[in-house]
Amino acid sequence: MKNEQERIAQMWEEEHRLMAEGYQLIAGVDEAGRGPLAGPVYAAAVILPRDIVIEGINDSKKLSEKKRDALYDEIKEKALCYAVASVDEHIIDEINILEATFLAMKQAVASLSQQPDYVLIDGNQTKGITIPHETLVKGDARSISIAAASILAKVERDRYLLKLAEEYPQYGFEKHKGYGTKAHYEAIEQYGISPVHRRSFLKKILGENK
Repeated sequence: MKNEQERIAQMWEEEHRLMAEGYQLIAGVDEAGRGPLAGPVYAAAVILPRDIVIEGINDSKKLSEKKRDALYDEIKEKALCYAVASVDEHIIDEINILEATFLAMKQAVASLSQQPDYVLIDGNQTKGITIPHETLVKGDARSISIAAASILAKVERDRYLLKLAEEYPQYGFEKHKGYGTKAHYEAIEQYGISPVHRRSFLKKILGENK
């Protein structure tokens, strides 16, 4: 238990640094779904109460689906505020995945019921956020606010892909969540590209199928 408390305390260090500089409402922002071949990209923004303890919180990729689901509910219950935004595959194809990710992040921050005075963003680049901010490489393992955002974005996206799996059962979205697994590519070869696939991610296949 002590090790877990120490780990969580360490995850508050980035926020504490900013609080010492006078910032009060610090939002963490992260995305989910930049790499898949289908579906939207999601982003979440979360502002947590100072020094709140959420046991087990971590980078969403390091957690089991069951643990993510449990933390998702706890984060929503304990957060001062949170927001999730998505940008669909059609816009991704129009403006590219990087710009779509920036747009989803910007929309998530803008949708917060309390506007932050500082934003911590996972990664090494961002665009369109006018509030004071900084990026943190591997921020979902370094900042509790970013970790919380990573979990909300991941769970929301995964649940949406389960809905797509019901609509397009031939592709197996419930298993790979749209990522480019061998089974997913085989399904695309067999059934073609669906309306929810990112055509810009499948140019080679589209070229071969013309």
